Amino acid sequence: MAWHNTNIEDNLSKLNTSTKGLSSDEIPRRVEEYGLNVITAQKKKSPITLFLAQFKDFMIIVLMAAAVLAGVFGDLIDATAILLIVIINAIVGFIQEYNAEKAIESLKKMAASSAVVIRDGKPVTIPAEELVPGDIVKLEAGNIVPADLRLIETSQLKLTEASLTGESEAVEKNPNTLDREDVPLGDRLNMAFKSTHVAYGRATAVVVHTAMHTELGKIAGMLQGEESKTPLQHRLAAFGKKLSWAVLAICALVFIIGIIRGEEPLPILLTAISLAVAAIPEALPAVVTIALAIGAKRMVKQQALIRKLPAVETLGSVTYICSDKTGTLTKNKMTVEKVYVEGNFIAPADMHLDGISENEKWLLHALTLNNDVVADANKNAMGDPTEIALYELAEQNNIIKFELEESFPRVNEIPFDGDRKMMTTIHRHDNAHYSFTKGALDILVTKAAGLTDEDSEKLKDASDTMAMDGLRVLGFAMRKWDHEPSVEEVKTIESNLEILGAVGMMDPPREEAIQAVTECKTAGIKTVMITGDHPLTAKTIAKRIGILEENNDEVITGPQLDALTDQEFTDKVEHIRVYARVSPVQKLKIVQALQEKGQFVAMTGDGVNDAPSLKKANIGIAMGITGTDVSKEAGHMILLDDNFATIVKSVKSGRRIYDNIRKFIKYVLTGNSGEIWTIFLAPFFGLPVPLLPIHILWINLVTDGLPGLALAYEPAEKGIMKRPPRHPNESIFAKGLGFHAIWVGLLMGAITLITQAFEIRSGNHDWQTIVFTVLCFSQMGHVLAIRSEQDSFFTQGIFSNKRLIFSVALTFLLQLMIIYTPVMNPIFKTAPLSLTDLGIAMAISSAVFFAVEIEKWFKRRKSRTV
Repeated sequence: MAWHNTNIEDNLSKLNTSTKGLSSDEIPRRVEEYGLNVITAQKKKSPITLFLAQFKDFMIIVLMAAAVLAGVFGDLIDATAILLIVIINAIVGFIQEYNAEKAIESLKKMAASSAVVIRDGKPVTIPAEELVPGDIVKLEAGNIVPADLRLIETSQLKLTEASLTGESEAVEKNPNTLDREDVPLGDRLNMAFKSTHVAYGRATAVVVHTAMHTELGKIAGMLQGEESKTPLQHRLAAFGKKLSWAVLAICALVFIIGIIRGEEPLPILLTAISLAVAAIPEALPAVVTIALAIGAKRMVKQQALIRKLPAVETLGSVTYICSDKTGTLTKNKMTVEKVYVEGNFIAPADMHLDGISENEKWLLHALTLNNDVVADANKNAMGDPTEIALYELAEQNNIIKFELEESFPRVNEIPFDGDRKMMTTIHRHDNAHYSFTKGALDILVTKAAGLTDEDSEKLKDASDTMAMDGLRVLGFAMRKWDHEPSVEEVKTIESNLEILGAVGMMDPPREEAIQAVTECKTAGIKTVMITGDHPLTAKTIAKRIGILEENNDEVITGPQLDALTDQEFTDKVEHIRVYARVSPVQKLKIVQALQEKGQFVAMTGDGVNDAPSLKKANIGIAMGITGTDVSKEAGHMILLDDNFATIVKSVKSGRRIYDNIRKFIKYVLTGNSGEIWTIFLAPFFGLPVPLLPIHILWINLVTDGLPGLALAYEPAEKGIMKRPPRHPNESIFAKGLGFHAIWVGLLMGAITLITQAFEIRSGNHDWQTIVFTVLCFSQMGHVLAIRSEQDSFFTQGIFSNKRLIFSVALTFLLQLMIIYTPVMNPIFKTAPLSLTDLGIAMAISSAVFFAVEIEKWFKRRKSRTV
């Protein structure tokens, strides 16, 4: 039933109640029928279940199996290291999921704890959870609305509905029946919704919905849906599964070939297991976590707080940013944009007290005196955002409210109400009195004296012009009295007025948001504005920011969206840039429609209304200053400065982090490929097994680990924000990564086997140490060369990633330590090399570095010709 467009009598009849309230005898029956007025949550997973779920990943299962096998065959160090990494990642994942379950609890905390109701004809205070439909509720300033209510009587009632609609300005309410059913939440002026706040006035209302049937309850229900997986999670899951199967197949083949060639079963089995452990990059989860943590730490300094680590990378895949308007794209501060006085529009910046006319001076007096702004202890203006904007305009012209009131003390006032649409204050000055009236300009015109039809038409045109520009129009008038008028003479006081002028106000866009939207375009990201505000205001802001530019960019309202079928909306969703007057369900619908079109969506928001879409979006971005606890718990990251421009910095960080994770995968996959080719191809050339299990594990733990972790600190690539987002379905092997791993891995294997064959033929008994060293140093050369996709190592700045240079140097020294330290030789089956042999090993291994540099030279040449 649409309570807002049904008259009060029919509503009371439908609920089988009256203005005298329900009887005490009726309450138990209704509690039985409707239940308690509480927000409920779906059954939660136990902490143990959440923890065990972290071990479902296929790569994790293979790693644990390899660790068990390694332990069974005596390699306890590597088995312990692998299991430790797996457990640490499980703990991190568990903590993230456990914290994510707090959103529903935050919703519960928002609910009112008590309510004043009429029971048995008398007002009583009861716990809010005991409210039932049909209860008559009393509201007054400071209350939290305890349920969804249909207003019966109001007295200057204003509600703050920012947590539900996203708009910060208090809304004046009245009990009048609306004539349409499809009215957006923000325009249902005869309704009060659960969890909103009474800012001013009082009211009597009837409860129409409780618990999960309230608008807040519907949002809680939507929050209980599944979250979207991030691109990184998708890619790593696919990568891990494919790699694990491939490695198991290769290791089985190595074992079978070894047996066929007559190798001893135990040594060749240990070699196969070692190869499996080496080939599966168990350090990958740790590197990913470290890379994301580094990014998260840096982003905090850029005013972005990450709640869920994979979200750091997700920003690099985002194709759409759906942003709330108020406070994110705009300043969240009403500002006078235009002044209309004496038939002309004047920019506020062009008004100067010294050069203004008498009429302009009285207009500034009216802005100042018909104003309830007060000063706090620090002399900052406090009050209604609209009145603060008027106060500041007057202050810019050296008219200070608190000084002017000394010579124009307020002696009476007629408060604003929705019927008159005006507010009047009466002031004494010298031996006369002055009344200043503000309100809707079209109403003031009807109350004015001495206006010609032409004057009235000009004022109407001015009002229409400002309204079409998305401005909120407020007119001002005055009247001089030779006595103090009585407020009971409302009709007399607010008649025969002299029109002083009008102002047009709006919450203007942030300057940095304009630049950020431009950068998003350069980066191939589309920005969409979603707001509860009026469509004209939203359209104006969107044009000024640059969201609306092309002819096929559309603006749509909530009711228009409801009129579309799901298929019609999905077909046109990619052309819509502005949504106005939308409901929480519609916000979620927008995100889902874009995702169905294959887009990766970031959603910004601050209110309870945004929480379901924040959770459903590929990345939910909550506001840190104005955001509710619910939105912060549902979001993946929090903007500490509520600034859209911060998102652009975060996008850059996300792209950089994903690039660095790809570099690690390229590095470790190529190195593992080289090890596999070396061991796999040796038998085909009649060569003995080139590496012992201890050599493979050393490369796996030290050579892969230290430089790989240091890649997480690599600076951003040049032009990182001038390329389009990655396709959501893009493989982790895209852009030549898989091909690179194969050919460079083959190169590593080839130079290692050639070295092995040459040293064996030369009768060098230390050939295995040389082969081991060549493979180790080859990987060091490789990691230095892949710091950038295209730029040369020498033009990047050798020390632009000092951690990587240090880790390569440390790995080099550790390799020398196990070669030249006598105590290490029997453990690692190595022998001290002559300087000649060491020089040969270093020279041969440098081939990989120069080969990759040549590959990048061809890439640069190709990009210049495109």
